[in-house]
Amino acid sequence: MPPDDPTLPRPDRDVAARRVALTLTQLSHRVPGGTATSVLDLARALIERRDVEVVVVGARGLTRRPPVLGSDVEVTVVDLPLPARILYDAWDRTGRPAVDSAVADGAVADRAGAADLVHLTVPMGPPRSAVPLVATVHDLFPLSRPEWFTRRGVRLMAPALMRIRDRADAVVVPSRSVADDCLAHGFDPDRLHVVPWGSRPVRLPADGAESVRRRHGLVGPYVLFVGTVEPRKGLPVLTDALARLGRPELTLVVAGPAGWGPALDGELGTVPGPVVRTGYLSDADLAALRAGASVCCLPSFAEGFGLPALEALAAGTPVVTTARTALAEVVGDAAVLVPAGRPDRLADALRRVLDDEDLAAALRAAGPERAATFSWERTAESTAEIYRAVTP
Repeated sequence: MPPDDPTLPRPDRDVAARRVALTLTQLSHRVPGGTATSVLDLARALIERRDVEVVVVGARGLTRRPPVLGSDVEVTVVDLPLPARILYDAWDRTGRPAVDSAVADGAVADRAGAADLVHLTVPMGPPRSAVPLVATVHDLFPLSRPEWFTRRGVRLMAPALMRIRDRADAVVVPSRSVADDCLAHGFDPDRLHVVPWGSRPVRLPADGAESVRRRHGLVGPYVLFVGTVEPRKGLPVLTDALARLGRPELTLVVAGPAGWGPALDGELGTVPGPVVRTGYLSDADLAALRAGASVCCLPSFAEGFGLPALEALAAGTPVVTTARTALAEVVGDAAVLVPAGRPDRLADALRRVLDDEDLAAALRAAGPERAATFSWERTAESTAEIYRAVTP
């Protein structure tokens, strides 16, 4: 059904299907980021299930945007009465507007509009709820590393995470790394659930990556960095490593929107070869650039999960990333790991992958096999089990 028409019945659902008010307020952010991508994929997988009925809840104006989950996805979308920035302040101060009552007011014809539970997917609020609350905690960095965020972000997210700890009936985290951080901050282990994200099929244009490479002026080998440019992503470590490597024929491609933190023009200027900043890319273009890359380098200091690493593995792209992070959990033995913040070690790892054809071939073969162990269907099944547990 169209996202602004909440009146059509859903005859494909089980009678006992849980109606889930799933928040997607991050779609209204200036920089939606990887967490928005992951929650969209989760929503699509949940919608395919007969035992879950998803009602998407967004900030004001979401129903006026193009279909949030794709034009072929039938889903009800309900707007809250405030834009995202004001909404988060309201949740912080009063816990209102409530998500479950907004769904009830949206009145879906076949079940009187009531939500059985609320699934909060941002570290904000949380909003008041008369039904069980499930909360996804992507990471605890606003608490553990506040210097990686804006002052407003820390002011809102740090106390919100503590309220989620105390109020949520279930807390879902994407990695063991985040679970360990949660336990260190006093989260109840009985309400904590590790549910890894999934991997999507890789779809390339008919000519592979060639048309996308031409559009971005890419000639010759390139190192691909994927992510919102912000302090914890470690892009200056990569530019330092490339300067040490000293290969002017090697292009650095930075794929992702500008986020926050210091300007990096000086660091990017030290790269011996060309630098191409693509900004935000469509899924198809990003998949094509991954497929054509000599190596995908993700030198983050920390991640909650590391979806760009998983998607690079799925594309058969050799990956170099950081040890002792959630990224290492994701890639397993299918990537080269280096200590975070060590440009000398990163340069050595890049040199190995670029110069050792056998190693590169082994990584290209291992990546898709590793990625296949993650699926959004499995993520949705685990999430539905949590829904059943909190709404017996």
